[in-house]
Amino acid sequence: MSLITHILHLVGSSGVAYFSARQIRDPLTRPNTLAMFQLAESGAVPMLQKLRSRAATEGDTWMAEKLAQHAEDEKRHGQIFAHALKQINKQVIDFKSQPKKAESSQRSPFFDAFFEGYTSEQLKTENIDWDVFIGSTYILELDASKDFARMAKVLSEDEATSRNLKKSLLSVASDETLHAAYLYEAMQRRMSGADVQELVDKWRTRKVNAMLAMIGGLMQPKGQPPNLVQEGIPQEETPNIPDLAAA
Repeated sequence: MSLITHILHLVGSSGVAYFSARQIRDPLTRPNTLAMFQLAESGAVPMLQKLRSRAATEGDTWMAEKLAQHAEDEKRHGQIFAHALKQINKQVIDFKSQPKKAESSQRSPFFDAFFEGYTSEQLKTENIDWDVFIGSTYILELDASKDFARMAKVLSEDEATSRNLKKSLLSVASDETLHAAYLYEAMQRRMSGADVQELVDKWRTRKVNAMLAMIGGLMQPKGQPPNLVQEGIPQEETPNIPDLAAA
């Protein structure tokens, strides 16, 4: 990784840390932030489950087991964030009932930049190159673990809802650290140390470029994140989430 990329990574990470901390701390922006996390975590589950099946079919039982656990963790994370929204009488908007125009407006430039040069066909679970999946997801999980931990630190422990969210975020951060660890081990199982470093540097550079694209998008007119929440709680009962505040 070049010096300029390293510097941009440090600057970009600091900026993201500041922005995300402010978003989760402010009661006005916290619901939308929680909704974004719920959608991201829950949305990853189907792909991870399909990749688990693919790994099993290909005879890689170790990877299949790790992906199965990863999928379960992400499912639980989605439930944690849904529960946090429920505590403040909010829920994620049902985008399936929204007009297609509104649905398309949710698209972010981040992943367009992160996976620049790859077609949607190449990124399908049945086609994606394992090195692409492992390298890209390793960077995302590693950074997410740090982001969630930083956000947890800015939350007060004086109020029960905030204290419970703080511990929930730390729990999620711990899981993301474990995900990054198994993905790094997966790289080591597949290639030499030099090739591992090359793959990590490649996706770190792409992450830096994606962050710059995301920041550029936010600076454009109407570039602010769309509203993702509405009043009320889902009709169906939210899955039972342990009270981490009591842990």
